[in-house]
Amino acid sequence: MVTPETFEAARLGDRDALVLLLASAQPDIRRYARATCRSAVEADDAAQETFVQLFRHVGAIRSFAAFPGWLLTVVRRECLRLARKAGLIAEIDEAKLEASLMCRPETELRLDLAAAFEALPVPYRDVAVMRDLREMTIEEIAVALGISRQAVKARLHRARLFLREYLAE
Repeated sequence: MVTPETFEAARLGDRDALVLLLASAQPDIRRYARATCRSAVEADDAAQETFVQLFRHVGAIRSFAAFPGWLLTVVRRECLRLARKAGLIAEIDEAKLEASLMCRPETELRLDLAAAFEALPVPYRDVAVMRDLREMTIEEIAVALGISRQAVKARLHRARLFLREYLAE
């Protein structure tokens, strides 16, 4: 079991703590991948890529509490990427998505959008709500959340991708 102290040490570059973090996270990563991916081979590939991403980006994870959600998001994204690559799911056709959204009754569309926002991971939801619903600027969001402009832009981009995926399903 990883402690918050071990996580923080790994985040700050301690090699031994990082090895311990990777070893401790391995069962969760593999379980998430098996539950999310469509095949055992894809699950193994997604887990391996998640290990690489964790190794490379552990310093970018803000807190120990955000760690499990971060892992789940990376695994889910990798499973989707592998499924698209294998042709198991199609890329989102923007024109088709827009046309289907425009045909829906307004109340149904509002409910779908609310559900899509609710399904977002909290860091992405916060940024998307501030930008798209409250119409705050990137700078205002960065100040409000205490993060960089680049982080706001990255979260907003990812949030919109998740929203698009959710609405396409």
